Amino acid sequence: MSSSSTPPQTIEHIVLLKVKENTDPAKVNTMIHSLNRLISLDSVLHLTAGALYRTKSSPIPFTHMLHSRFSSKENLSAYALHPTHVQVVQESILPICDDIMAVDWVTDDLNGGDSLVPPSGSAIRLTFLKLKEGLGDEVKDEILGVIKGIKDTFGGIDHISCGENFSPARAKGYSIASLAVFRGLSELEAVDSAKELANLEKAKVRDYLESVMVLDYVVSSSSV
Repeated sequence: MSSSSTPPQTIEHIVLLKVKENTDPAKVNTMIHSLNRLISLDSVLHLTAGALYRTKSSPIPFTHMLHSRFSSKENLSAYALHPTHVQVVQESILPICDDIMAVDWVTDDLNGGDSLVPPSGSAIRLTFLKLKEGLGDEVKDEILGVIKGIKDTFGGIDHISCGENFSPARAKGYSIASLAVFRGLSELEAVDSAKELANLEKAKVRDYLESVMVLDYVVSSSSV
């Protein structure tokens, strides 16, 4: 396939943070503001950080998240090594967080344009899957196919990004990730009230799963 016909790819970068109990709220606010200021780095296409809206399912009680997007793995690496990012991690994150999880994947489902930056008020549903051992690429492709097909079933979803994690060191064994962006919280709640999204996902892939994490986040005006 020629480069001109290859869909543009985007790198998704998710970091989940568990802030220590009884942490001074001022330190938490400093962490959030410091993370959101990283949008100014040249390698970053999109970045939002803040408190999770809700944890639907997770063995670890994460409290906050960061979602950023990059045009290449090289730009993600440049961001990770940038002195400003390193300073934020060392001074604002590590002192107040007692657990961190990070997941990265490549998606070709955004195709640039309006989907690249979820607008303020968008609701994001994050799902991370830990698969049973010994499953091959065919199973992973089947699972990703199920996830991609969800958008056609529910009108409230603006776009879905999914893929296989390529940074296993901090992913705690979760190898498949998906990010569904809803137009607003009401659209997400409408799907949840009928439990259709969860039922569709579980019915088709439950036999392959060891563990599932589901977390919700709302993009605020201060983080876009």
